[in-house]
Amino acid sequence: MLKIDFGMRQTLQDVAATRRIEAATQATLAPHTLMQRAGLAVAQLALAIAPHARCIWLACGPGNNGGDGLEAAMHLQRWGKSTVVTWLGSVEKSPVDAVASYWRAMEAGVTFSEVPPANFDFCVDALMGIGAQVREPEALMVEWITLMNAGMTSLLAVDIPTGLQADTGRASENCVKATHTLSLLTLKPGLFTANGRDAAGALWLDNLGEGHPRFVDEEAPTAWLSGEPLSASRLHASHKGSFGDVAIIGGALGMTGAALLAATAALSAGAGRVFVGLLDGGKLTVDTSQPELMFRTLNDLDFSGITVVCGCGGGHGLHNLLSKVLSSPAPVVIDADAINTIAKDQQLQTLLSARSQHAKITVLTPHPLEAARLLGITAQAVQNDRLNSAHQLVLKFGCTVVLKGSGTVIAAPGEIPAINPTGNARLATAGTGDVLAGMVGARLATGMPAFQAASQAVYRHGQLADQWPVALPLTAGRLSRSLLI
Repeated sequence: MLKIDFGMRQTLQDVAATRRIEAATQATLAPHTLMQRAGLAVAQLALAIAPHARCIWLACGPGNNGGDGLEAAMHLQRWGKSTVVTWLGSVEKSPVDAVASYWRAMEAGVTFSEVPPANFDFCVDALMGIGAQVREPEALMVEWITLMNAGMTSLLAVDIPTGLQADTGRASENCVKATHTLSLLTLKPGLFTANGRDAAGALWLDNLGEGHPRFVDEEAPTAWLSGEPLSASRLHASHKGSFGDVAIIGGALGMTGAALLAATAALSAGAGRVFVGLLDGGKLTVDTSQPELMFRTLNDLDFSGITVVCGCGGGHGLHNLLSKVLSSPAPVVIDADAINTIAKDQQLQTLLSARSQHAKITVLTPHPLEAARLLGITAQAVQNDRLNSAHQLVLKFGCTVVLKGSGTVIAAPGEIPAINPTGNARLATAGTGDVLAGMVGARLATGMPAFQAASQAVYRHGQLADQWPVALPLTAGRLSRSLLI
Protein backbone atom coordinates (compact mmCIF):
# COMPACT_ATOMS: atom_id res chain seq x y z
CA MET A 1 0.00 0.00 0.00
CA LEU A 2 1.38 3.40 -0.98
CA LYS A 3 0.41 6.95 -0.13
CA ILE A 4 0.28 8.88 -3.39
CA ASP A 5 3.42 10.92 -4.01
CA PHE A 6 2.48 13.94 -6.11
CA GLY A 7 6.09 14.28 -7.23
CA MET A 8 5.99 11.01 -9.18
CA ARG A 9 4.49 10.40 -12.60
CA GLN A 10 1.70 7.84 -12.22
CA THR A 11 -0.62 5.85 -14.46
CA LEU A 12 -4.34 6.63 -14.31
CA GLN A 13 -6.95 4.14 -15.55
CA ASP A 14 -10.64 4.70 -16.18
CA VAL A 15 -13.38 2.34 -14.98
CA ALA A 16 -13.45 0.27 -18.18
CA ALA A 17 -9.70 -0.38 -18.01
CA THR A 18 -9.91 -1.07 -14.28
CA ARG A 19 -12.58 -3.70 -14.81
CA ARG A 20 -10.46 -5.39 -17.49
CA ILE A 21 -7.47 -5.42 -15.13
CA GLU A 22 -9.69 -6.78 -12.36
CA ALA A 23 -11.01 -9.58 -14.57
CA ALA A 24 -7.53 -10.53 -15.76
CA THR A 25 -6.20 -10.57 -12.20
CA GLN A 26 -9.13 -12.59 -10.86
CA ALA A 27 -8.62 -15.21 -13.57
CA THR A 28 -5.23 -16.05 -12.07
CA LEU A 29 -6.48 -16.33 -8.47
CA ALA A 30 -8.73 -18.52 -6.38
CA PRO A 31 -12.31 -17.25 -5.96
CA HIS A 32 -12.80 -14.45 -3.41
CA THR A 33 -9.07 -13.70 -3.25
CA LEU A 34 -9.26 -10.14 -4.57
CA MET A 35 -12.01 -9.17 -2.14
CA GLN A 36 -10.06 -10.70 0.74
CA ARG A 37 -7.03 -8.67 -0.26
CA ALA A 38 -9.08 -5.50 -0.65
CA GLY A 39 -10.78 -5.93 2.73
CA LEU A 40 -7.47 -6.56 4.46
CA ALA A 41 -5.98 -3.44 2.87
CA VAL A 42 -8.96 -1.33 3.99
CA ALA A 43 -8.73 -2.69 7.54
CA GLN A 44 -4.98 -2.09 7.74
CA LEU A 45 -5.31 1.51 6.55
CA ALA A 46 -8.22 2.15 8.91
CA LEU A 47 -6.14 0.91 11.81
CA ALA A 48 -3.19 3.08 10.75
CA ILE A 49 -5.36 6.20 10.41
CA ALA A 50 -7.30 5.72 13.64
CA PRO A 51 -5.40 3.30 15.89
CA HIS A 52 -7.32 4.39 19.00
CA ALA A 53 -10.82 4.28 17.52
CA ARG A 54 -13.15 2.12 19.58
CA CYS A 55 -16.37 2.02 17.56
CA ILE A 56 -16.03 1.85 13.77
CA TRP A 57 -19.03 2.27 11.49
CA LEU A 58 -18.80 0.61 8.09
CA ALA A 59 -21.50 1.69 5.63
CA CYS A 60 -21.65 -1.10 3.04
CA GLY A 61 -23.52 -1.09 -0.25
CA PRO A 62 -25.13 -4.09 -1.98
CA GLY A 63 -22.31 -4.76 -4.43
CA ASN A 64 -18.64 -5.69 -4.33
CA ASN A 65 -17.61 -2.35 -2.84
CA GLY A 66 -19.83 -3.26 0.09
CA GLY A 67 -18.20 -6.69 0.14
CA ASP A 68 -14.79 -5.03 0.58
CA GLY A 69 -16.26 -3.21 3.59
CA LEU A 70 -17.66 -6.44 5.05
CA GLU A 71 -14.29 -8.11 4.71
CA ALA A 72 -12.61 -5.14 6.41
CA ALA A 73 -15.15 -5.30 9.26
CA MET A 74 -14.25 -8.94 9.88
CA HIS A 75 -10.55 -8.06 10.32
CA LEU A 76 -11.20 -5.01 12.50
CA GLN A 77 -13.49 -7.05 14.77
CA ARG A 78 -10.85 -9.74 15.14
CA TRP A 79 -8.28 -7.06 15.98
CA GLY A 80 -10.33 -5.97 18.96
CA LYS A 81 -12.38 -3.12 17.51
CA SER A 82 -16.13 -2.74 18.01
CA THR A 83 -17.49 -2.75 14.46
CA VAL A 84 -21.01 -1.86 13.38
CA VAL A 85 -22.05 -2.58 9.79
CA THR A 86 -25.06 -1.16 8.00
CA TRP A 87 -25.47 -3.30 4.88
CA LEU A 88 -27.75 -2.57 1.94
CA GLY A 89 -27.19 -6.01 0.46
CA SER A 90 -28.73 -9.41 1.11
CA VAL A 91 -27.66 -13.02 0.98
CA GLU A 92 -30.17 -13.62 -1.81
CA LYS A 93 -29.23 -10.73 -4.12
CA SER A 94 -25.65 -9.62 -3.49
CA PRO A 95 -22.64 -10.90 -5.53
CA VAL A 96 -21.15 -14.25 -4.47
CA ASP A 97 -17.94 -12.71 -3.12
CA ALA A 98 -19.84 -10.13 -1.06
CA VAL A 99 -22.01 -12.85 0.45
CA ALA A 100 -18.90 -14.85 1.36
CA SER A 101 -17.50 -11.81 3.16
CA TYR A 102 -20.83 -11.31 4.92
CA TRP A 103 -20.63 -14.79 6.45
CA ARG A 104 -17.01 -14.21 7.45
CA ALA A 105 -18.03 -10.97 9.20
CA MET A 106 -20.90 -12.71 10.97
CA GLU A 107 -18.60 -15.47 12.16
CA ALA A 108 -16.14 -12.88 13.54
CA GLY A 109 -18.91 -11.30 15.65
CA VAL A 110 -19.42 -8.09 13.69
CA THR A 111 -22.59 -6.23 14.71
CA PHE A 112 -25.08 -5.72 11.87
CA SER A 113 -27.59 -2.92 12.31
CA GLU A 114 -30.32 -1.29 10.25
CA VAL A 115 -29.25 2.14 11.55
CA PRO A 116 -25.80 3.67 12.06
CA PRO A 117 -24.42 3.70 15.60
CA ALA A 118 -25.25 6.74 17.69
CA ASN A 119 -21.58 7.29 18.46
CA PHE A 120 -18.64 6.19 16.35
CA ASP A 121 -14.96 7.12 16.25
CA PHE A 122 -14.22 6.24 12.64
CA CYS A 123 -16.23 5.61 9.49
CA VAL A 124 -15.67 3.55 6.33
CA ASP A 125 -17.56 4.41 3.14
CA ALA A 126 -18.03 1.17 1.17
CA LEU A 127 -21.37 2.09 -0.41
CA MET A 128 -20.77 2.32 -4.14
CA GLY A 129 -17.16 2.76 -5.26
CA ILE A 130 -16.90 2.94 -9.04
CA GLY A 131 -20.59 2.03 -9.26
CA ALA A 132 -21.30 5.77 -9.03
CA GLN A 133 -20.45 5.90 -12.75
CA VAL A 134 -23.85 4.46 -13.58
CA ARG A 135 -26.14 5.53 -10.75
CA GLU A 136 -26.57 8.25 -8.14
CA PRO A 137 -26.81 7.66 -4.39
CA GLU A 138 -30.42 7.43 -3.25
CA ALA A 139 -32.72 6.60 -0.32
CA LEU A 140 -30.80 5.30 2.71
CA MET A 141 -27.46 6.02 1.06
CA VAL A 142 -28.26 9.73 1.03
CA GLU A 143 -29.15 9.65 4.73
CA TRP A 144 -25.93 7.85 5.57
CA ILE A 145 -23.79 10.15 3.42
CA THR A 146 -25.30 13.15 5.20
CA LEU A 147 -24.44 11.58 8.55
CA MET A 148 -20.89 10.74 7.44
CA ASN A 149 -20.21 14.25 6.19
CA ALA A 150 -21.64 15.81 9.33
CA GLY A 151 -19.43 13.74 11.61
CA MET A 152 -16.24 14.99 13.24
CA THR A 153 -14.40 11.70 12.71
CA SER A 154 -11.98 10.56 10.01
CA LEU A 155 -13.67 8.95 7.02
CA LEU A 156 -12.06 6.36 4.75
CA ALA A 157 -13.59 5.83 1.30
CA VAL A 158 -13.09 2.44 -0.32
CA ASP A 159 -11.81 2.82 -3.91
CA ILE A 160 -13.54 6.16 -4.52
CA PRO A 161 -15.88 8.34 -2.42
CA THR A 162 -19.51 7.44 -2.99
CA GLY A 163 -21.10 9.94 -5.34
CA LEU A 164 -17.86 10.84 -7.13
CA GLN A 165 -17.51 9.67 -10.72
CA ALA A 166 -14.24 7.80 -11.13
CA ASP A 167 -13.66 8.80 -14.75
CA THR A 168 -14.49 12.49 -14.56
CA GLY A 169 -14.34 13.75 -10.98
CA ARG A 170 -17.92 15.00 -11.20
CA ALA A 171 -19.58 14.92 -7.77
CA SER A 172 -23.27 14.20 -7.33
CA GLU A 173 -25.37 16.39 -5.09
CA ASN A 174 -24.87 13.78 -2.36
CA CYS A 175 -21.18 12.94 -2.34
CA VAL A 176 -19.01 11.63 0.47
CA LYS A 177 -16.31 14.04 1.64
CA ALA A 178 -13.61 11.63 2.75
CA THR A 179 -10.51 12.43 4.76
CA HIS A 180 -8.76 9.44 3.15
CA THR A 181 -9.41 7.35 0.04
CA LEU A 182 -7.88 3.94 -0.67
CA SER A 183 -7.94 3.38 -4.42
CA LEU A 184 -7.89 -0.32 -5.29
CA LEU A 185 -6.09 -1.93 -8.25
CA THR A 186 -5.67 1.37 -10.14
CA LEU A 187 -5.68 5.12 -9.69
CA LYS A 188 -8.75 6.70 -11.28
CA PRO A 189 -8.63 10.05 -13.14
CA GLY A 190 -11.62 11.44 -11.25
CA LEU A 191 -9.66 11.40 -8.00
CA PHE A 192 -7.40 14.15 -9.32
CA THR A 193 -9.56 16.61 -11.25
CA ALA A 194 -12.83 18.56 -10.97
CA ASN A 195 -14.31 17.71 -7.51
CA GLY A 196 -12.00 14.76 -6.93
CA ARG A 197 -9.36 16.32 -4.72
CA ASP A 198 -11.94 17.90 -2.42
CA ALA A 199 -13.94 14.67 -2.10
CA ALA A 200 -11.07 12.21 -1.72
CA GLY A 201 -8.80 13.72 0.92
CA ALA A 202 -5.45 11.99 1.32
CA LEU A 203 -4.97 9.37 -1.41
CA TRP A 204 -3.62 5.84 -1.11
CA LEU A 205 -3.21 2.97 -3.59
CA ASP A 206 -3.15 -0.80 -3.06
CA ASN A 207 -2.66 -2.85 -6.24
CA LEU A 208 -3.94 -6.02 -4.51
CA GLY A 209 -1.27 -8.42 -5.53
CA GLU A 210 2.07 -9.21 -7.05
CA GLY A 211 0.69 -10.15 -10.46
CA HIS A 212 -1.26 -6.94 -10.93
CA PRO A 213 1.43 -4.70 -12.54
CA ARG A 214 1.67 -7.03 -15.56
CA PHE A 215 -2.01 -6.45 -16.36
CA VAL A 216 -1.67 -2.69 -15.87
CA ASP A 217 1.19 -2.63 -18.35
CA GLU A 218 -1.03 -4.31 -20.93
CA GLU A 219 -3.54 -1.43 -20.71
CA ALA A 220 -2.76 1.93 -22.27
CA PRO A 221 -3.15 4.64 -19.61
CA THR A 222 -6.30 6.72 -19.74
CA ALA A 223 -4.18 9.62 -18.52
CA TRP A 224 -0.99 10.33 -16.62
CA LEU A 225 -0.66 12.08 -13.31
CA SER A 226 2.15 14.53 -14.01
CA GLY A 227 5.34 14.12 -12.03
CA GLU A 228 7.94 16.70 -11.07
CA PRO A 229 10.12 17.48 -14.11
CA LEU A 230 13.84 16.98 -13.92
CA SER A 231 15.72 20.22 -13.41
CA ALA A 232 17.86 21.17 -16.39
CA SER A 233 21.25 22.77 -15.87
CA ARG A 234 22.39 25.59 -18.14
CA LEU A 235 25.64 25.20 -20.02
CA HIS A 236 28.38 27.53 -18.88
CA ALA A 237 28.88 28.78 -22.43
CA SER A 238 25.23 29.85 -22.79
CA HIS A 239 24.15 33.35 -23.79
CA LYS A 240 20.78 35.09 -23.88
CA GLY A 241 20.16 33.88 -27.40
CA SER A 242 20.40 30.30 -26.16
CA PHE A 243 17.05 30.61 -24.38
CA GLY A 244 14.94 32.38 -26.96
CA ASP A 245 12.82 35.50 -27.17
CA VAL A 246 9.26 35.95 -25.95
CA ALA A 247 6.87 38.69 -27.03
CA ILE A 248 3.91 39.47 -24.76
CA ILE A 249 0.92 41.04 -26.54
CA GLY A 250 -1.89 42.41 -24.42
CA GLY A 251 -2.35 44.99 -21.71
CA ALA A 252 -5.17 47.13 -23.02
CA LEU A 253 -5.89 50.36 -21.19
CA GLY A 254 -6.75 49.50 -17.60
CA MET A 255 -5.34 45.96 -17.97
CA THR A 256 -1.64 46.67 -18.41
CA GLY A 257 -0.86 44.65 -15.31
CA ALA A 258 -1.88 41.38 -16.98
CA ALA A 259 0.71 41.79 -19.71
CA LEU A 260 3.39 42.83 -17.24
CA LEU A 261 2.68 39.80 -15.07
CA ALA A 262 3.08 37.49 -18.07
CA ALA A 263 6.26 39.29 -19.09
CA THR A 264 7.76 39.11 -15.60
CA ALA A 265 6.93 35.41 -15.44
CA ALA A 266 8.53 34.73 -18.84
CA LEU A 267 11.67 36.57 -17.75
CA SER A 268 11.81 34.87 -14.35
CA ALA A 269 11.19 31.47 -15.95
CA GLY A 270 14.32 31.83 -18.04
CA ALA A 271 13.52 33.48 -21.38
CA GLY A 272 16.60 35.12 -22.91
CA ARG A 273 14.77 38.32 -23.83
CA VAL A 274 11.21 39.49 -23.27
CA PHE A 275 9.50 42.07 -25.45
CA VAL A 276 6.21 43.71 -24.52
CA GLY A 277 3.71 45.09 -27.00
CA LEU A 278 0.93 46.86 -25.15
CA LEU A 279 -2.52 47.77 -26.39
CA ASP A 280 -2.67 50.84 -24.14
CA GLY A 281 -1.82 53.34 -26.86
CA GLY A 282 1.82 53.75 -25.88
CA LYS A 283 1.17 54.95 -22.34
CA LEU A 284 4.03 52.85 -20.97
CA THR A 285 7.43 52.77 -22.66
CA VAL A 286 9.51 51.47 -19.76
CA ASP A 287 8.84 49.69 -16.50
CA THR A 288 11.39 51.20 -14.14
CA SER A 289 10.94 48.32 -11.69
CA GLN A 290 11.82 45.86 -14.46
CA PRO A 291 14.18 47.56 -16.90
CA GLU A 292 14.98 44.17 -18.43
CA LEU A 293 11.62 44.21 -20.22
CA MET A 294 11.85 45.72 -23.69
CA PHE A 295 8.78 47.64 -24.84
CA ARG A 296 7.93 47.84 -28.51
CA THR A 297 5.13 49.35 -30.50
CA LEU A 298 2.91 46.69 -32.00
CA ASN A 299 3.98 47.69 -35.51
CA ASP A 300 7.63 47.14 -34.59
CA LEU A 301 7.17 43.59 -33.34
CA ASP A 302 8.50 40.96 -35.73
CA PHE A 303 6.89 37.55 -35.17
CA SER A 304 9.65 35.56 -36.87
CA GLY A 305 12.15 33.84 -34.59
CA ILE A 306 10.16 34.65 -31.47
CA THR A 307 7.56 33.02 -29.20
CA VAL A 308 4.33 35.00 -28.81
CA VAL A 309 2.09 35.06 -25.73
CA CYS A 310 -1.13 36.74 -26.76
CA GLY A 311 -4.22 37.80 -24.85
CA CYS A 312 -3.14 38.77 -21.36
CA GLY A 313 -5.39 41.74 -20.64
CA GLY A 314 -5.99 42.26 -24.34
CA GLY A 315 -9.54 43.55 -24.11
CA HIS A 316 -11.47 44.09 -27.34
CA GLY A 317 -8.56 45.31 -29.42
CA LEU A 318 -7.03 41.97 -30.29
CA HIS A 319 -8.92 40.96 -33.44
CA ASN A 320 -6.65 42.42 -36.11
CA LEU A 321 -3.51 41.43 -34.22
CA LEU A 322 -4.74 37.86 -33.80
CA SER A 323 -5.02 37.42 -37.55
CA LYS A 324 -1.38 38.42 -37.85
CA VAL A 325 -0.27 36.28 -34.92
CA LEU A 326 -2.12 33.15 -36.05
CA SER A 327 -0.81 33.53 -39.59
CA SER A 328 2.79 33.86 -38.38
CA PRO A 329 5.27 30.98 -38.03
CA ALA A 330 5.83 31.83 -34.36
CA PRO A 331 5.11 29.40 -31.53
CA VAL A 332 2.06 30.94 -29.88
CA VAL A 333 0.41 30.80 -26.45
CA ILE A 334 -3.24 31.89 -26.68
CA ASP A 335 -4.68 33.06 -23.36
CA ALA A 336 -7.64 34.91 -21.84
CA ASP A 337 -9.05 37.65 -24.09
CA ALA A 338 -7.41 36.14 -27.15
CA ILE A 339 -9.39 32.94 -26.52
CA ASN A 340 -12.62 34.87 -26.12
CA THR A 341 -11.98 36.79 -29.32
CA ILE A 342 -11.35 33.57 -31.26
CA ALA A 343 -14.49 32.00 -29.80
CA LYS A 344 -16.59 34.78 -31.35
CA ASP A 345 -14.99 34.70 -34.81
CA GLN A 346 -15.17 31.79 -37.25
CA GLN A 347 -12.40 33.20 -39.42
CA LEU A 348 -10.00 33.26 -36.48
CA GLN A 349 -11.02 29.72 -35.58
CA THR A 350 -10.17 28.65 -39.12
CA LEU A 351 -6.75 30.32 -38.86
CA LEU A 352 -6.16 28.61 -35.51
CA SER A 353 -7.06 25.18 -36.89
CA ALA A 354 -4.87 25.73 -39.96
CA ARG A 355 -1.75 26.17 -37.82
CA SER A 356 -1.59 22.48 -36.99
CA GLN A 357 -1.74 21.57 -40.67
CA HIS A 358 1.49 23.54 -41.17
CA ALA A 359 3.20 22.12 -38.05
CA LYS A 360 3.02 25.45 -36.22
CA ILE A 361 3.16 25.27 -32.44
CA THR A 362 0.12 26.54 -30.53
CA VAL A 363 -0.85 26.25 -26.87
CA LEU A 364 -4.35 27.20 -25.69
CA THR A 365 -4.73 27.97 -21.97
CA PRO A 366 -8.48 28.32 -21.24
CA HIS A 367 -10.27 28.21 -17.94
CA PRO A 368 -13.56 26.25 -18.03
CA LEU A 369 -15.74 29.16 -19.19
CA GLU A 370 -13.31 30.06 -21.98
CA ALA A 371 -13.19 26.40 -23.02
CA ALA A 372 -16.98 26.34 -23.05
CA ARG A 373 -17.09 29.33 -25.39
CA LEU A 374 -14.70 27.64 -27.80
CA LEU A 375 -16.77 24.43 -27.77
CA GLY A 376 -20.19 26.08 -27.81
CA ILE A 377 -21.29 24.40 -24.58
CA THR A 378 -21.71 25.43 -20.94
CA ALA A 379 -18.94 25.71 -18.38
CA GLN A 380 -20.74 23.07 -16.31
CA ALA A 381 -20.61 20.67 -19.26
CA VAL A 382 -16.86 21.26 -19.46
CA GLN A 383 -16.45 20.58 -15.75
CA ASN A 384 -18.59 17.45 -15.90
CA ASP A 385 -15.94 15.76 -18.07
CA ARG A 386 -12.72 17.74 -18.14
CA LEU A 387 -10.65 15.08 -19.89
CA ASN A 388 -13.15 14.80 -22.72
CA SER A 389 -13.52 18.58 -23.00
CA ALA A 390 -9.77 18.98 -23.39
CA HIS A 391 -9.80 16.17 -25.97
CA GLN A 392 -12.57 17.90 -27.93
CA LEU A 393 -10.54 21.11 -28.03
CA VAL A 394 -7.54 19.16 -29.34
CA LEU A 395 -9.70 17.57 -32.04
CA LYS A 396 -11.22 20.90 -33.03
CA PHE A 397 -8.06 23.00 -33.20
CA GLY A 398 -5.18 20.52 -33.41
CA CYS A 399 -3.14 22.26 -30.72
CA THR A 400 -1.89 21.66 -27.19
CA VAL A 401 -4.56 22.50 -24.60
CA VAL A 402 -4.15 23.49 -20.96
CA LEU A 403 -7.61 23.27 -19.38
CA LYS A 404 -7.06 25.11 -16.12
CA GLY A 405 -8.75 24.36 -12.80
CA SER A 406 -8.49 21.83 -10.00
CA GLY A 407 -6.50 19.06 -11.65
CA THR A 408 -5.46 21.04 -14.74
CA VAL A 409 -5.64 18.84 -17.84
CA ILE A 410 -2.92 19.03 -20.47
CA ALA A 411 -3.78 17.43 -23.81
CA ALA A 412 -2.22 17.44 -27.26
CA PRO A 413 -2.45 15.57 -30.58
CA GLY A 414 -0.88 12.12 -30.30
CA GLU A 415 -0.30 12.39 -26.54
CA ILE A 416 -1.92 10.61 -23.61
CA PRO A 417 -3.37 13.49 -21.57
CA ALA A 418 -1.88 14.51 -18.25
CA ILE A 419 -3.59 15.68 -15.08
CA ASN A 420 -1.55 18.03 -12.94
CA PRO A 421 -1.45 17.24 -9.20
CA THR A 422 0.04 20.49 -7.90
CA GLY A 423 -1.61 23.76 -6.91
CA ASN A 424 -4.29 24.86 -4.49
CA ALA A 425 -7.03 27.44 -3.99
CA ARG A 426 -4.51 30.18 -3.24
CA LEU A 427 -4.05 30.43 -7.01
CA ALA A 428 -7.67 31.57 -7.30
CA THR A 429 -6.70 35.21 -7.56
CA ALA A 430 -6.43 37.68 -10.43
CA GLY A 431 -3.37 37.41 -12.63
CA THR A 432 -2.11 33.92 -11.82
CA GLY A 433 -3.27 32.71 -15.23
CA ASP A 434 -1.21 35.45 -16.89
CA VAL A 435 1.81 34.20 -14.93
CA LEU A 436 1.21 30.67 -16.23
CA ALA A 437 0.96 31.89 -19.83
CA GLY A 438 4.34 33.61 -19.49
CA MET A 439 5.87 30.47 -18.00
CA VAL A 440 4.65 28.35 -20.92
CA GLY A 441 5.99 30.93 -23.37
CA ALA A 442 9.45 30.88 -21.76
CA ARG A 443 9.69 27.12 -22.14
CA LEU A 444 8.51 27.18 -25.73
CA ALA A 445 11.17 29.79 -26.49
CA THR A 446 13.91 27.32 -25.54
CA GLY A 447 12.62 24.91 -28.19
CA MET A 448 10.91 22.57 -25.74
CA PRO A 449 8.03 20.56 -27.31
CA ALA A 450 4.63 22.11 -26.61
CA PHE A 451 3.16 19.28 -24.52
CA GLN A 452 6.28 19.09 -22.38
CA ALA A 453 6.50 22.87 -22.02
CA ALA A 454 2.87 23.11 -20.94
CA SER A 455 3.10 20.19 -18.51
CA GLN A 456 6.27 21.49 -16.86
CA ALA A 457 4.97 25.04 -16.55
CA VAL A 458 1.67 23.92 -15.04
CA TYR A 459 3.43 21.65 -12.55
CA ARG A 460 5.87 24.37 -11.44
CA HIS A 461 3.13 27.01 -11.25
CA GLY A 462 1.12 24.81 -8.86
CA GLN A 463 4.18 23.68 -6.94
CA LEU A 464 5.04 27.27 -6.05
CA ALA A 465 1.56 27.69 -4.58
CA ASP A 466 1.92 24.46 -2.59
CA GLN A 467 5.24 25.64 -1.16
CA TRP A 468 4.08 29.21 -0.50
CA PRO A 469 4.59 30.44 3.10
CA VAL A 470 1.30 30.31 4.99
CA ALA A 471 1.76 33.77 6.47
CA LEU A 472 2.49 35.45 3.13
CA PRO A 473 -0.48 36.33 0.89
CA LEU A 474 -0.07 34.84 -2.56
CA THR A 475 -0.53 37.44 -5.28
CA ALA A 476 0.21 37.07 -8.97
CA GLY A 477 2.96 39.69 -8.74
CA ARG A 478 4.77 37.84 -5.97
CA LEU A 479 4.27 34.56 -7.80
CA SER A 480 5.76 35.90 -11.03
CA ARG A 481 8.86 37.15 -9.25
CA SER A 482 9.40 33.95 -7.26
CA LEU A 483 9.98 31.67 -10.22
CA LEU A 484 13.06 29.57 -10.70
CA ILE A 485 14.01 28.09 -14.04
